Amino acid sequence: MVTGDLTKNRFDLSDFKKLGYARAVQFAFRETIQLKTENSPSSARLGSLVIIGTGIKLGSHLSPISLSHLQKADVVFAAVTDEITEMWLRQLNANVQSFAPLYADGKSRHQTYQEMIDLMLKEVRAGKQVVGAFYGHPGVFAYAPHKSIELARAEGYFALMEPGISAADCLHADLGIDPGKFGCQYYEASQFMFYQRRIDPTAYLVLWQIALAGEQTYAQFTTGDAQLQLLVELLSADYPAEHQVVIYEAASMPFEDPRMEWMPLSALPTARLTLRSTLVLPPSQSLQPNPTMLAALERLNVMASD
Repeated sequence: MVTGDLTKNRFDLSDFKKLGYARAVQFAFRETIQLKTENSPSSARLGSLVIIGTGIKLGSHLSPISLSHLQKADVVFAAVTDEITEMWLRQLNANVQSFAPLYADGKSRHQTYQEMIDLMLKEVRAGKQVVGAFYGHPGVFAYAPHKSIELARAEGYFALMEPGISAADCLHADLGIDPGKFGCQYYEASQFMFYQRRIDPTAYLVLWQIALAGEQTYAQFTTGDAQLQLLVELLSADYPAEHQVVIYEAASMPFEDPRMEWMPLSALPTARLTLRSTLVLPPSQSLQPNPTMLAALERLNVMASD
């Protein structure tokens, strides 16, 4: 008999030892839903939504709690990048519905995202335990997961997001980039082009979804050489044409190696790009000390020692 008082967050270590980690966490999850819905006048309020990240590499990036949610769900909606991952998900839960058919050339991605939201919330409102399984981290470059959780909570349903290993996590590991050394700036490539941004050339610059850079219709899945040339010109204010940059793609299968293709910035318009491609620009300038701030901090140190 589990003794932890979930209403007071006292689900302690002994409960985990009795049930085992996966069963204990799933028990706590079900109890939390019950506590949040027991006063609801509608049985539909028993529905719940959990958004999980499947990670990047097949089978090795899924967290134990996300695995538990997958296995216990009434229905799983999958937004992943390949059929192999969908087949793997169907081994964990027999009722997996793919979001892949919602995408089409010439169809606005905004419409596709709204259809994802509508499908998940329809099942939640029917009282089902729903899981949305999204590639990588479900909260990174993903409108539908955040909006679905927001709407579900607004209607009184239990909803949460479990993090997953993202392409950024793989990037830092594969390229050996420690963001604490020089700093690291993340931008979506098109947004970087559409708005006036102040970048720091002494830190790393990471531009996501580089294959869509400058794409304004939200209905295409590629960009053109001309748009990429405009991006190069925009970057040329802080990075010389010969500055070495890298096209990065994380490995999605255990037998794959990550793609790390170095080239001068000027070669970007003719580079081979896919929807998985990310552009990484190492610093082009050295860190410069801030003498004014350093002097002020030194004065504080002197005052503290007096």
